[in-house]
Amino acid sequence: MTTIATPGSSQPFPAARFIKEIGRGKNGARSMTRADAHDLYQAMLAGRVSDLELGGIMLAMRIKGESVEEIAGFLDAAEACFAPLAAPAGAYAPIVIPSYNGARKMANLTALLALLLARAGAPVLVHGVDSDPGRVTTAEVFRALGLRAANDHAEAEAELAQGRPAFIGVDALAPPLARLLALRRVLGVRNSTHTLVKIMQPFAGPALRLVSYTHPEYLEMLGEYFTTAAPRERGDAFLMRGTEGETVANANKAQQIDWFHGGARTVLVEKQGIVQTLPELPAERDAATTAAWIASVLRGDTPVPASIAEQVAQCLRAAANLRAA
Repeated sequence: MTTIATPGSSQPFPAARFIKEIGRGKNGARSMTRADAHDLYQAMLAGRVSDLELGGIMLAMRIKGESVEEIAGFLDAAEACFAPLAAPAGAYAPIVIPSYNGARKMANLTALLALLLARAGAPVLVHGVDSDPGRVTTAEVFRALGLRAANDHAEAEAELAQGRPAFIGVDALAPPLARLLALRRVLGVRNSTHTLVKIMQPFAGPALRLVSYTHPEYLEMLGEYFTTAAPRERGDAFLMRGTEGETVANANKAQQIDWFHGGARTVLVEKQGIVQTLPELPAERDAATTAAWIASVLRGDTPVPASIAEQVAQCLRAAANLRAA
């Protein structure tokens, strides 16, 4: 396995004492402190943990589940492993949209959300994966719309300065995190990094993070993280159940959106009930069809789904409030 070294931290990191605590099964395992979780994950990112121990850690955490302190420590290390981005000046704080799932059953409309926000004047950064077998990714929809991914931080910042949504792959944004994400193909299961990339904040200053979850236990854990453990100077977060894992509102049935601001939690959008009339959506879920439909929405030929229009309005309101603070 290729290792990633960082200055002053090339020595192997003995992880057995951590594995001994977290590897005792779902009921017998004990959680790490925030400081220990930071040190362990920092060593994992730096390539200082052996392959055998790395696999053991990932599988142990998969079985045990992350505590709030552990996810906080992991995220502290994750956000320190790459240079932060600079946001352009303006009326809105930057809006961060992670895109790591794509879509299997319905059209992936994350690109529409990003384009509507950017058209309204907000700096929008979308980060994620380029492709995922069996799924249509946001990167593929952006390409079908004629928007290329940024190759590095400077290109992403240039796109933001021009008022366009910037898409950057995780391999260009944060190579050490991309390396740990790629271990899914080796182990066959996701690891804690898949949660971290959905909640990280890549900007130097405050930003609005759009965060989604797929399993109920993550609603509880992330809700507690954003109210008790997230550094308030990093900005705000919206939390909602993912649309096939993506952070765009479901066009057919809007999810509840919770806003985390200054340690407080507010319900911004209530969960939608049964929809009598479904909106007009792409006929197929492939990238080309989705991109053509998004283009028709941006031209005004097709209406914006009500749930996405509401999400855009709430994002702009929170981002403006954050910038004015």
